[in-house]
Amino acid sequence: MPKTPEQWLEQAAPEKTAGTFKVFLGYAPGVGKTYNMLSEAIRRSRRGEDVVIGVVETHGRKGVAELIGHLPAVPRRELEYKGTRFEEMDVDAIVARKPQVVLVDELAHTNVEGSKHKKRYEDVLEMLEAKIDVLSTMNIQHLESITPTVQSITGIKIRETVPDWVLERANEVVLADLTPEALQTRMRRGDIYPLDRADKALTNFFRAGNLLALRELALRQVTHSVDRSLESYLRRKRIDQNWGVSERVAVCISSNPASQQLIARGARMAHGLDAEFIVIHVETGKARTPDRTRALTANIQFAENLGAKAIQLKGNIVATTVAAYVREHKITQVIFGRSAVHGWRKYLYLAAINRFLANAPIVDVHIVTQESK
Repeated sequence: MPKTPEQWLEQAAPEKTAGTFKVFLGYAPGVGKTYNMLSEAIRRSRRGEDVVIGVVETHGRKGVAELIGHLPAVPRRELEYKGTRFEEMDVDAIVARKPQVVLVDELAHTNVEGSKHKKRYEDVLEMLEAKIDVLSTMNIQHLESITPTVQSITGIKIRETVPDWVLERANEVVLADLTPEALQTRMRRGDIYPLDRADKALTNFFRAGNLLALRELALRQVTHSVDRSLESYLRRKRIDQNWGVSERVAVCISSNPASQQLIARGARMAHGLDAEFIVIHVETGKARTPDRTRALTANIQFAENLGAKAIQLKGNIVATTVAAYVREHKITQVIFGRSAVHGWRKYLYLAAINRFLANAPIVDVHIVTQESK
């Protein structure tokens, strides 16, 4: 009997080695993470996928409670701790049921003592290993590397965190976004917390300045995730172009004190583009005078004072060494200095620029004339 198109497609598709992990990231409670996660889950269920709820918290929000009713849930496991009964997601029951998709709210949650894993993200990792797709949610303040910044901004101690490598494991990170003004309006209406808690929240965590800063941190994190996914795609497809979503400005410097002119120019450009700023020096092994050594140290200190990331490379040929770095790190703008060279030095300089262009990917190159010192 001949195979159906679906059977041919199933046979041709690569075998699934792990579940797909999608995270809905927000910057504060109430921006719509759980609502968006449930909405996607309902759409997938209507398309015929086997979708179940592992754990979803309503926090008294009517919209979330209404959506939960459209999906089956795996009963939670009851645990007793210090005389109190708690309910936690039942990982073993979910893995045994083998759904295609499971919903896991609040990724940073710490499980009660006696649970299979200490942290909820560890539950998620087990389900992913079981080839179950996971939809999850978290707020940016729970990302481990960002927690100190959030605490300094808000003055609130963050007790539950998710390691950065867990979020990097995600196949997709989606921003659940809402303007701070709209979020504060929702708070005043009682859509996030009960009205008797709204005024206190608006003068503490939900202050406009806090929300603006947290939103920017979340936007930057999603931009980073998109950029990382794009770079991975370019590597897989062997596409040799700098299509990063973020601008990156690199300035090539020497031990010449005039390099500070280039650094200042690069800083202005990076600021205007809201770009990452990098200063590169290539150590070729040639001897330097004490004055030049001091000048190089001063140049690097000047660059760091202007917010640059100073990179020291080693290589016999400056042009090819810089080109390799530009290729690997997806630099989009490169600045070289040009002293008022004459005679044979002029041709050596032009040869070096041509060598860089021959070895570098597509990148914008700026040649800036320096005043020799």
